[in-house]
Amino acid sequence: MTESPTILNEEDLVAEIEATEAKLAEAKASITRRFVGQEKVVELTLSSLLCGGHALLIGLPGLGKTRLVETLSTVMGLHGNRIQFTPDLMPADILGSEVLETAADGSRAFRFLQGPIFCQLLMADEINRASPRTQSALLQAMQEKKVTVAGEDRDLGMPFHVLATQNPIEQEGTYPLPEAQLDRFLVQIDVEYPDRETERAILTTTTGVMEEEAHEVFTAAELIRAQTLLRRMPVGETVVERILDLVRACRPDDPSASQQVRDTVNWGPGPRAAQALMMTVRARAMLQGRLAPSVEDVAAMARPVLQHRMGLNFAARARGDSLPRLIETIASGITRVEAAA
Repeated sequence: MTESPTILNEEDLVAEIEATEAKLAEAKASITRRFVGQEKVVELTLSSLLCGGHALLIGLPGLGKTRLVETLSTVMGLHGNRIQFTPDLMPADILGSEVLETAADGSRAFRFLQGPIFCQLLMADEINRASPRTQSALLQAMQEKKVTVAGEDRDLGMPFHVLATQNPIEQEGTYPLPEAQLDRFLVQIDVEYPDRETERAILTTTTGVMEEEAHEVFTAAELIRAQTLLRRMPVGETVVERILDLVRACRPDDPSASQQVRDTVNWGPGPRAAQALMMTVRARAMLQGRLAPSVEDVAAMARPVLQHRMGLNFAARARGDSLPRLIETIASGITRVEAAA
């Protein structure tokens, strides 16, 4: 029998949100001591975990993406695995396979050997270097938190998160992720070059005899409780309306879309994007120590939530138009309207 969730009154809910915010602040501080100068990236990655989703990290090699995932695994108390995706990687290398074993009495039976996907935090390094057949092995896992091997469904770890990386420059020998799989990622996080002072801090903290060590702040059970708590965080009607305004304004066939969107965008975000915004604005508010999200949170989360769920048309690509810039323009327009009201 499934245990029903505890019903909290308003005061208890506020107290639990504030306690979770304190633990999140400690977790963020522990991560940023090892992943120096990338507070926005850390916040977005933590947001994806809080929402129970997956994240796609886009950045050049050497910017600390692997270090970030390893630190997250420690701080959030999750069992993590890493897979280096290559063109010859097969689905069985990720999911696992059945092997025939012979017992001492001569009897034979199949035994399932789990693949690295059976964990709580999976780093899929350079995911676009694997063939589409191998990439598709992750689809069921990312959506349903289980895999089917030899006709049998096998549940994955709880919680289960995928943090995948891509190199934005090198495209030879790569297989772009299909739109259906991109849509499974809650957010796309752009990991950029650090500024000069941040790079100086990286040099001094990572090239000495002693390095900062991460420590466990959450357990897997506490993270699941925080994910449940996040869904109970209230969202004002104004914020809901701005989420709908933003998502629908990015669809070229919607009456509310501007002429710029109609001339630039080939396809826009679906309802899953609105769901992702509804969750991530709550996570951003919780990470910043607030009890409810605001319209500014909608604008801040617009680019990471929407940019991988939209596509430019041929003419826009030929002109060199920027999809992130378009999304930020639409989001800032919605914020201005709200401020004026």
